[in-house]
Amino acid sequence: MFTGIVEEVGTVKGFTRNNLSIHAAAVLVHTKIGDSIAVNGVCLTVTSVEKTSFSVEVMPETKKLTNVGSLNTSDRVNLERALSAQGRFGGHFVQGHVDATGILHSMTPEGAATIVTISAPEEITKYIVKKGFIAVNGVSLTVIDNNSQQFSFSLVTHTKNNTNLGMLKQGNAVNLEVDIIAKYIEIFYHPSKQEGIISLLDKYDYLKAR
Repeated sequence: MFTGIVEEVGTVKGFTRNNLSIHAAAVLVHTKIGDSIAVNGVCLTVTSVEKTSFSVEVMPETKKLTNVGSLNTSDRVNLERALSAQGRFGGHFVQGHVDATGILHSMTPEGAATIVTISAPEEITKYIVKKGFIAVNGVSLTVIDNNSQQFSFSLVTHTKNNTNLGMLKQGNAVNLEVDIIAKYIEIFYHPSKQEGIISLLDKYDYLKAR
């Protein structure tokens, strides 16, 4: 589980077959083999830790469904360690399970902030609501506008300077993870989508008015 509060922006050291190596500093503290680190919002398992870098294994499915598969040496990536029991919860529930990739449509300055508009597939825009949460490249953000094809958020100076979102160019692909709560609500109101959960809730009277 992650929060969408990026700890640092790392630099790709190398990407050979399924092995992705990343230069980092902050996320190396107390990190050991087997731990989870979100790379651009993708939950990956640490396979080795060195003094100034770490490595993760990237499966073919992850390469195909996220922007991690297109990373090159020197690319900058958002990094966040999994939330510890003692950690502060500053963003929203982020699983590190990317739902789809979107495409940067535009970045428009507005005062000290930048309005960013992302084009996204309709199968996930149905879960996006105004003032709701979404993770973009692993960054917890608040939606300010949306329709069936796009959504927008306001990128403040701190986030722009401390994540890779400020480095994006028009047409770049970004990883998207919608708020998990929206998915649970859909299952609750549309039982046919996951009959097993609804049947279990009904069996123990959790669906009855109290």
